[in-house]
Amino acid sequence: MSEAFDAAANLAAIAGRIEAARRASLSPRPPVTLVAVSKTHGADKVEALLRAGHSVFGENRVQEAQAKFPALKASWPNLQLHLIGPLQTHKVKDAVALFDVIQSVDRPKLARALAEEMQKQGRTLPCFVQVNTGEEEQKAGIAPRDTDAFVAECKTLGLNVIGLMCIPPAEEEPSPHFALLAKIAARNGLDKLSMGMSGDFETAIRLGATHVRVGTALFGERNYPPQ
Repeated sequence: MSEAFDAAANLAAIAGRIEAARRASLSPRPPVTLVAVSKTHGADKVEALLRAGHSVFGENRVQEAQAKFPALKASWPNLQLHLIGPLQTHKVKDAVALFDVIQSVDRPKLARALAEEMQKQGRTLPCFVQVNTGEEEQKAGIAPRDTDAFVAECKTLGLNVIGLMCIPPAEEEPSPHFALLAKIAARNGLDKLSMGMSGDFETAIRLGATHVRVGTALFGERNYPPQ
């Protein structure tokens, strides 16, 4: 682990920014859950944050999470792990066994597979429906116009849908996307909004985010393995 990584200081800095964004909002904002996105970072950094008092983490890939988190969860029973990346149906069994929250429910086939597997394992995990607010072809998520029907379908299947998640287009101002997600959630009676990452989480909080997914601002730059 890099000696430049100061878990307690980084956590305090992000917590301070979260609280400042809440106070800056024109209307009262709900408490915000910081999801520490640990993809590409080692278990040592995760454990450093756990020792600093943080317990909620997010991973994009089931395989990477399987290599990192089972031992950590055994040692830290309060650790909560969110799946925030796309989920392939053949990984559903592993995902339901390991994760505590699924933030990327984005299509009917996956919703059915999750409902069946949760019933098999006797686990009822909170879920977020991922909305493709920018309707980008290369990005996962249900189209905004189809979200109401999809949320209803998920609930009929027995999924515990608690909120919506989005990742706005990188080249666009995120505010309209966050506002759209909040509007869709409100009309579906959902009070959880996972939106905002390292570069825009303060904007997301001002627009009602209850969960922000922060990686780089907390862990530092990612070191991706060579292709």
